[in-house]
Amino acid sequence: MKKLIQVGNSWGFIIPKALLEVLKINPVTDKIDFEIEGKTLKITKASKDD
Repeated sequence: MKKLIQVGNSWGFIIPKALLEVLKINPVTDKIDFEIEGKTLKITKASKDD
């Protein structure tokens, strides 16, 4: 379970390094997409075309 943290006028959460490694997401070079399915927030690595 994670708590949200305030970042300026927005809110965010920390994604653990181990989770980024499993998803093969490099936080420096990769972008991510957000999608809402019902009450679920889905985060995926953006395709190179985006």
